[in-house]
Amino acid sequence: MTDIPAVSVLVLVPAYNAARHLPELIERLKKFVCPDNLLFINDGSTDNTLEVLKEHQVNYLSYQQNRGKGAALMSGFNYAIDKGYRSVLTIDADLQHLPEELPRFYALDNGQRLIIGTRHMTPKVMPFARWLTNNLTSLIVSVFSTQRVRDSQSGYRLIPTELLKAIRLKTVGYDFESEMLFKAGAIGCSIAEVPISTVYEDSTSYINPLADTLRFVRQIWKRIWA
Repeated sequence: MTDIPAVSVLVLVPAYNAARHLPELIERLKKFVCPDNLLFINDGSTDNTLEVLKEHQVNYLSYQQNRGKGAALMSGFNYAIDKGYRSVLTIDADLQHLPEELPRFYALDNGQRLIIGTRHMTPKVMPFARWLTNNLTSLIVSVFSTQRVRDSQSGYRLIPTELLKAIRLKTVGYDFESEMLFKAGAIGCSIAEVPISTVYEDSTSYINPLADTLRFVRQIWKRIWA
């Protein structure tokens, strides 16, 4: 990956039935992000997510049907590439990712490495099933990407658009984030980490443990037989 001039970072927020969190999230994000560099993706929400986005006059793309987190992110990635952004910073809409920690990512951005927000993962602060799954998947991702990854399932990450141009992402569900790490490692993109807070209070998970674990196994199978 070659050096590119410093340009803006697009902060990308996929949102599915996130209406109750959005007013607070938007106000907190605006303290660290220029409104022009903030984009929400309404991924077929059945609540009033779209109405909240319109009311707060933020940039957004909206889809009538839910297509999956990966598909929502891809829409934002294509937007960032088309607009000439240097990097994309993805943050969840449920307030598990603190907007106040955005500057930690900005400080490490050089337009060439993928930066993952890494939580302090212990069974005391993270549901045990998530703790176990995340540790196992992170170990496997580390092996295949040939770099230490402590929190492979973290969606709080900064991604160079040059990386997005160089890899082809195919999945649309929650295995999307693992696929990105596998393929980033395969082309030699460096992966850095930044510590972030672990927050699980008052949030709804749309992860299907069985289905998403099977999707991850499929990703491993592809890597083995590639």
